[in-house]
Order: sequence, then C-alpha cells, then structure tokens
Amino acid sequence: MALLAAAKGPHIDFAGLSPLIALLGGAAVVLLVGLLPSRDDGGRVSAAVALAALAAALGLTIWQFGQSKSIVAGALAVDGLALVLNLIFVVAAVSAVLLSLRGSAVREAGPGEHHALLLSAVAGMSLLAGAQNTITLFLGLELLSISLYVLCAAELRRRTSLESGLKYLVVGSVGSATLLYGLALLYGATNATDFAAIARGLGPGGLAANPLALTGIALVVTGLCFKASVAPFHQWTPDVYEGAPTPITAFMAVATKAAAFGVLLRFFDVALIDAAIDWAPVLAALAAVTIIAGNVGALGQSSLKRLLAWSSVAQAGYMLAGVVVASRLGAQATVFYLAVYLFMNLAAFAVVVARERETDRGDDISALAGIGATRPWLAWPMTLAMLSLAGIPITAGFWGKFYLIDAAVNGGFTWLAVVIVIGSMISLAYYLRVVAAMWLTEEPDVVASPPSGRARPAMAGGSPEADSAGADGADGSARGRAMAGGAPEADPAPELETAAVAVIFGAATLFFGIVPAPLLHLANQAGHGLGLL
Repeated sequence: MALLAAAKGPHIDFAGLSPLIALLGGAAVVLLVGLLPSRDDGGRVSAAVALAALAAALGLTIWQFGQSKSIVAGALAVDGLALVLNLIFVVAAVSAVLLSLRGSAVREAGPGEHHALLLSAVAGMSLLAGAQNTITLFLGLELLSISLYVLCAAELRRRTSLESGLKYLVVGSVGSATLLYGLALLYGATNATDFAAIARGLGPGGLAANPLALTGIALVVTGLCFKASVAPFHQWTPDVYEGAPTPITAFMAVATKAAAFGVLLRFFDVALIDAAIDWAPVLAALAAVTIIAGNVGALGQSSLKRLLAWSSVAQAGYMLAGVVVASRLGAQATVFYLAVYLFMNLAAFAVVVARERETDRGDDISALAGIGATRPWLAWPMTLAMLSLAGIPITAGFWGKFYLIDAAVNGGFTWLAVVIVIGSMISLAYYLRVVAAMWLTEEPDVVASPPSGRARPAMAGGSPEADSAGADGADGSARGRAMAGGAPEADPAPELETAAVAVIFGAATLFFGIVPAPLLHLANQAGHGLGLL
C-alpha cells in the first residue's frame, strides 16, 4: 500500500496537448459519423464535423499563444514556432475541406475516411512541428505521410490518382527509410534522441572528427529534403501534384512544406546549431540548385498543377536559405515566407479547382483564357497569386523574399541572396504567362461541366476533376449535347465555397503585401521560440 501511495503517474499537460487531442478526437468522430446510414451522399455532415474539429484546434492553438514549454517528458515543444505552424496547418486543412465539398474524391473514398485521413495528416504535422526528439520526429512524419499516401489515391476510378498515390508511397518510403537510418546513426554517435542532448553529444569539435554523426546527418538531410521537395530529391513532386485530387494537392503544397521546414528549423538550429559551420555550406548549395532547377523546370509546363509543382520546388530553395543562416532572423524569415506561401498557393489552387469543374480543359493554362473579362473574381486572385509568387512589390511575396534576402546577407551568404534574385527573375517568364492567358487572350467556346461539378476529360492538360467523370459521352452534359448537335450550356458560376477560398486568400496576399506587420509579429514569435540569438 505504501508503494502504491508513493507511486505517481507522469504529469500530462492537457492544455499543451489540447490542439492535438482536438485533431485526433475529431478524426475518430468524423470516421464514426461517416459510417452512419445517411442520405448525405456529398459528405456534408462529415465535412461539418471535420470543420468543427479544425475550428476547435484553431481556437485551442490561439489559446496557447505566449506559452513556451516542453510537454510529454520533453518530447514536444509548445512554443512560438509550433503554434504558428499549427495555424498554417489548420487553415490549409479548412481550405482543403471546402475545396473538396463537391469533388469526386470524397464520394469515392468515403466522406468519413477522407476527412479522418485529412485530420490525421494535420495531427502528424502538428507532432512534427513540435518534435524535440528524433522519435517524435519520425512518428509525426509517418502519421502525416501514411495519411497523404491514401488521400493522393482517393479517386479510385482514375488511373492517374492511383499512380500518384503509388509514386508518393514508393518515394516517400525511401525517404522515410533514409531518414530513419540517419537518425539511428546519429543516436549511435551521440547516445541521445533529444535535440538538446544531441547538441551536447556532438560537442564543439565539429563533424569532421565524427564520421558516424556526419553520415547520420547526411541521411537525415536526404530524408527531410524528400518531404520538402528540395533538389535533387524533388523528382516525385510534379507527377504526384498533377495526379492527386486538386484540393489535396493544394493542402500538400502548403502544409507538408510547412511541416518539413518546421522540423528542418528545429533540427538544424537546435540539435546541430554548434556544427553550423560544417552543414551550412552544403545546405546553401542545395538551396541554390533547388532554386535554379525549380524555376527552369517550370518554364515549359502547360499544366497549371505541374507548373505550381515546379514552382514549389523553387520556393523550397528560397525557404531553405532561412535555415542555412542558422539565426533568429533566418528562422523568422522562413516562417514569414511559409505564412505568405499559404495565401499565394491556396488562392492559385482554388482557381484551378474552379476552372477544372467549369470547363473541359482540365488544369491546362488554356482553361484560364479570357477569364479576366468573364470571371474577374477568379482572375484577380490568380493574378495576385502569380505576382506574389514572383515577388512583385505590394504583394506579400515581395516582403517574404525581401526578408529571406536580408537574412541571407546578414548571415554571410550574399551569393545565395543573388541566386534568389536571379531565380525570381527567371520565374517571371512562367508566372506572367499565366497572367497573360487571363487578361490578354479571349476565352474560347466553353464546354461546361455537368451540374455535379464533374467535367469531361480534358482535351489539353491533365485534370483530376475532369478525368473522374468517366469515359462515355452520353451523360447529358454540355459536351454530350454539343456532340449531338445541341448548343452547349453557358459556363456556370463557380461554387460559392471555391470562389470564397480564392477571393479570401487573394485578398490576404494583397493585404499583407501592404500591411505586413501582423505576419511579421507572428514570425518574430516563432523565431523567439527556438531561443536563437
């Protein structure tokens, strides 16, 4: 009895864990709701439950702002970096739910399963962003990865979706195995799994005298670069982005990159901060190669999703510059750019989703032809997104690149800042081509989608929404009637939720380009969380 009285269980900080509990609890509830007999074929009830769980996670994350503590025996951090990244994950997931409402992926995979996997992916990202030891890092990475493998292949009747999920599974598994082997070698070299203990185990002597640790770090970098789409580990990105359902592509492009860079910041700027002189030049070279490869790869693309995939590779190179400098300014610049990247990308992908459902041209750039005159509420968000991705002044992307260039120069990597400028100049060639298609060309005769939102297979460019409609032509669609001699229907207005996502994030891109102070404040909180000088 005395032993039982003296025994004490571990302290559980439920307040710190509350956002994660809301996400995982929401995933369980939405899965059960999806199993209930219902006439809600579109999955609106499951989507509402998922949105409620995300709203709860958002509120609980905001409630924890200002905290700086370690929970779960030091495995997780609740600090500025983790909380700001949580906001990015949740906002991206809310947008994905809204964009998926009328998509075929939810119907084919099952509303409960689809939204439960999405919430599980966000939970994995939350774990990854707060990870303070290698075990938590790997658990978070696997939770988000396994969920995304399935979501990429959610459109079961479309070959390219299944191919996308399989490619992501194979490449992601290789990346995860490489990362795990690297973490094992790092444990063998330092006898520690906590980031702070790894930093003490490496000591101030540098990595050259410790080949085991050097090999482990190289493998860890390789595994994380797979997730962040850093060259030369980026080859999967265009194919997976193009084949996955477009709302999931939008979510992956923003949230997965934020999670990968969150753990890169915490791992390199905490566990390996004393060895920065050894790893920083290597990461700087990877950043430069990534910027050039991404921008050059995007030049010849006609598919908007592939263009944005190559663009995301280049953007990863820009953000890697903030990790390279290993300073508070670099961390703040990276987090600021991740927030800006959220607005730019979601605005662009929302327009892609809308045009996939409105036309038979899929995600080809020609689907945007002439919408400046006929669809200004879609043309303006896409224009702002393209200009911001290119870094044009009075957009949020300009301040993001300016902040990264400032961090690189202050960190002694002026040559990398020059590469960022050169990459931005190259990117104008393909971003402005998208803008020109909207405003300087006339819209061709439109072939509208059926009312359900399913378009016919695209004549040019791939389209998840278009490909999922089936192969026969006798479905009563505008295309079928046109082939039978009837007049095609007028191009329908985009769904309210899709247009709302495009307009809101397009407006945010412009607003934070004019008033960047609120985002700068959040980024400063994230930088302070790492405790860097």
